[in-house]
Amino acid sequence: MKTNEVLENIKARRSVRAYTGQQVLEEDLQAILEAATYAPSGMHLETWHFTAIQNMDKLTELNERIKGAFAKSDDSRLQERGHSKTYCCYYHAPTLVIVSNEPTQWWAGMDCACTIENMFLAAQSLGIGSCWINQLGTTCDDPEVREFITALGVPANHKVYGCVALGYPDSKIPIKEKKVKANTITIVR
Repeated sequence: MKTNEVLENIKARRSVRAYTGQQVLEEDLQAILEAATYAPSGMHLETWHFTAIQNMDKLTELNERIKGAFAKSDDSRLQERGHSKTYCCYYHAPTLVIVSNEPTQWWAGMDCACTIENMFLAAQSLGIGSCWINQLGTTCDDPEVREFITALGVPANHKVYGCVALGYPDSKIPIKEKKVKANTITIVR
């Protein structure tokens, strides 16, 4: 099989759910965010927005507001998370990037998924761990959550399509090996 640096980077990337307290360096964060802006977008509209949070008090408050939204849910699993004292939707990563977009185009979520993958691969290439965080996407329209994320800089007319947790992996916690599922590829010639 052919291989190169890009393919090796793709194969090496894993979701990281345990981080050290070390903050992501400014130049590395800028490189990761720049990689996001080079993702493809439908009609080349680039209506996305990236809100990077490195303030631990703001991250803690965001987590509490998300938990508050979960506590109001009809889903018992989400209610449990909402009432948990230890639940942290972003795994205590020192940086969280909120990825939002105007929901007016049907491809807005796909555009955001492309930007998130670019951030994952850029982070991996810099030795920074990452993980897709979904919770804000399902709670962004809760009034308390919306008020807070708008104050953080997420445009008021945007829906959150995902977040990227960034930080240095905690070496004490092993990262799971990737097991590629069989029979997921068909080639028609």
